[in-house]
Amino acid sequence: MPWVFVLIWSTGFIVARYGMPYSPPLTFLSLRYACSLLCFLVWVWIARAEWPTDRMQWLHLGVVGMLIHAAYLGGVWSAVKAGIGAGTVALLVGLQPVLTALWMSTAGSGTASSGSEQGRVSKMQWAGLALGLAGLTLVVWHKLGGGEVTHWNLALAIFALLAITTGTLYQKRFVTPCDVRTASSVQLMAALIVSLPLAMFEHEPVVWHAHMIGALAWSVLALTLGGSSLLYLLIQRGAATSVTSLMYLVPPCTAVMAWALFGEAFTVSMLLGMLLTASGVALVVRASPR
Repeated sequence: MPWVFVLIWSTGFIVARYGMPYSPPLTFLSLRYACSLLCFLVWVWIARAEWPTDRMQWLHLGVVGMLIHAAYLGGVWSAVKAGIGAGTVALLVGLQPVLTALWMSTAGSGTASSGSEQGRVSKMQWAGLALGLAGLTLVVWHKLGGGEVTHWNLALAIFALLAITTGTLYQKRFVTPCDVRTASSVQLMAALIVSLPLAMFEHEPVVWHAHMIGALAWSVLALTLGGSSLLYLLIQRGAATSVTSLMYLVPPCTAVMAWALFGEAFTVSMLLGMLLTASGVALVVRASPR
């Protein structure tokens, strides 16, 4: 199941590249959120799942939805629309575990006492960060100014990285465990409220091409319903550690898919850079407080 999850998660970047010629990014995402929300509401109704009873939990789930769905996906899809490759943007946002682990180490998970080693960034973590940045530089550097990576789409990808990192930390700090179906519904509502008004400023029409319909269907059924539900099952069954380790394979997996489907470059230097980045992420996460 962890391997299936990684394969599904990797297709998220491919779907962005697949559907972008036929729709502006925020319009596509608004359609995705609306269709996913409808599916989740039907699921909640059939299963009679319980909704959060605390108003503050609704607020916290809404904030997480705005960060992880609206801001993160909006940044990724807008970056792909602006020309960045699927493999490159996957590698950039793949640094999220590094930022999260460094923050948790620095903050001490909110439990470390003053002067505790838990509240410090270890030498192993700094080494991991250096490896990750070196790998990222190796992949991205030769693409700067070459048409694929520009200052604009790079800024959008970094915005997406910061959004999912902040959303993850916010969820860990404020969101209490609840039914994944109702929690996802609340998050999708918030994402739709944010994305739909912004989508109205996009003037590019939606072309209902077979690729567009396929990308939308896969985004709703496989990524939103399947991916999030599978992640929930993995964590419930105690496989969270396996998922964390296998997440290092998302960028190279995405790069191979992008090479096979779209002819994106996949050179030896890119492979080396991805291996360095994955090694850096592994060092940082392994050394982070539990």
